[in-house]
Amino acid sequence: MPHVSAVCYFSATMSFRVRFAPSPTGFLHIGSVRTALFNWLYARRTGGTFVLRIEDTDTARNTEQSLHTILDGLRWLGLDWDEGPEKGGPFGPYFQSQRAAIYQRRVKELIDKGLAYEREGAIRFKMTRAPIEVADLIAGRVVRPLNETEMLDPDFVIVRSDGNPVFHFVNVVDDMEMKITHVIRGEDHLSNTPKHIALFRAFGVEPPQYAHIPMILNPDGTKMSKSDPDVAKARLASLQTYVEDGYVPEAVRNYLCLLGWSPKDNREVMPLEEIVKLFDLPQILRNNARFDSTKLLWMNGEYIRALPLDRFLTLARPFTGGRDDPKVLGLVKEKVKLLKELPDWIGYFFTDDYPFDPEAVKKSCGSPHTSERLLKLADKFSAIAAWDAAGLEAVLKALATEMAIKTGELIHPCRVAVSGKSAGPSLYHMLEVLGRDRVLARLRRGAEKFRSVV
Repeated sequence: MPHVSAVCYFSATMSFRVRFAPSPTGFLHIGSVRTALFNWLYARRTGGTFVLRIEDTDTARNTEQSLHTILDGLRWLGLDWDEGPEKGGPFGPYFQSQRAAIYQRRVKELIDKGLAYEREGAIRFKMTRAPIEVADLIAGRVVRPLNETEMLDPDFVIVRSDGNPVFHFVNVVDDMEMKITHVIRGEDHLSNTPKHIALFRAFGVEPPQYAHIPMILNPDGTKMSKSDPDVAKARLASLQTYVEDGYVPEAVRNYLCLLGWSPKDNREVMPLEEIVKLFDLPQILRNNARFDSTKLLWMNGEYIRALPLDRFLTLARPFTGGRDDPKVLGLVKEKVKLLKELPDWIGYFFTDDYPFDPEAVKKSCGSPHTSERLLKLADKFSAIAAWDAAGLEAVLKALATEMAIKTGELIHPCRVAVSGKSAGPSLYHMLEVLGRDRVLARLRRGAEKFRSVV
């Protein structure tokens, strides 16, 4: 229950304010990303403010690289912050390392009120012995009674003997100073919340509303951790994995929305604008969510196929090694599930020195007449007036009819001859993009190769 003397800074006309407060001490954990996303969605849903605050008081572990990883990761996902690093705002600074004077003032306030005291060089907060109820918007009403040891001495340190304030204290002070109305964070913080509520009340301020979201687990149900000794599991926990492997931000963002939240109509691929309209905290599920790599990969392929070509080209360029011909990339867009696959899909468009898949060659040489057929196809193609997909298809099918064979007996050897592969984009469009001279040369070279295999 709220303390009767607390001053509430909420009002019907005041905007909602939420925050994401990461520590720059390593790569960006996928669970932290989901927390940032849920905060961002709630801010956009309510027309509120999304604050980015950097909790960088752990000077021994903080790195500049980690800070850039956080900022770049949020930008990659399209999670723009309204206040924070690079943008500023009315409640800065937004780095805890720059807020020492604020913390010192607030510590003195508690000491002057008789609610904090020094012991062995550290400052301790006088914690109530009565259980504190957390009215959580997701977990419901939660009461955590003090254990026997805490009952004897429930007070806890808010400033260490070295002068550095602890997480519980600075977290509350910053939320209070920045007028955060809703704290949306991982369920692992739920046990900390009674201490935080007690601190808010000690300052005479009504606590924000809390919403603790369930954890994300590995596919096997184990905790997702960036320090997991299993390298494969550790990779799952890092946002950088998905950037480097060529997932598109839209797919990752969509998938993370569904880890713990559901629109209640069994849809999965949803535009962001619709998710924003539907998202609300009571819809967040209580059960921990299992990360499903297979579903994310499927969703990524769906998103790639649906991307406008210009957006696809922008996302593809870091993976193509400069081979970003729009005609070529447009051909393979329907086939790619990960952008890192692009070099393998497009390589043969840019060099005649491409490898042949042995299995593809073997399967295409089922007939001793394969080489002869490819040479005849080359002759037919050489005489075509307009080099386009429709004309190429008509010529190939007419030759198959003339030779009394199935079209597949020409299509498959033709594909292998010009690309070295048994699968790829539409054959006729591929031939059109490759051009007359290269296709004819490759068909004749393929005929020789198939002759040596038979």
